Amino acid sequence: MQNEIRQSILTLENQSRLALTGVERVDSFSDREIRLTVGGKKARIEGSKLKVLSFSEGSGNFTASGNVDSIRFSQTVKGASHLFK
Repeated sequence: MQNEIRQSILTLENQSRLALTGVERVDSFSDREIRLTVGGKKARIEGSKLKVLSFSEGSGNFTASGNVDSIRFSQTVKGASHLFK
């Protein structure tokens, strides 16, 4: 079975409402930071009063609200988790 790569679309409205498709996993969240895995990459949303409104693992749809200050994506290193076992 081939790995399916989902398309991801990011929408940010007035720096206060965020919608993102193609989300594989919500790794962690607080009122200041939300960490996600999107298309094999890590995403970090920073701000204040952040709230996860919805997430569907099946469809990959994610929504959040709050004061969004920054959104960063970074490449993950496959196999890195095995380095320290």
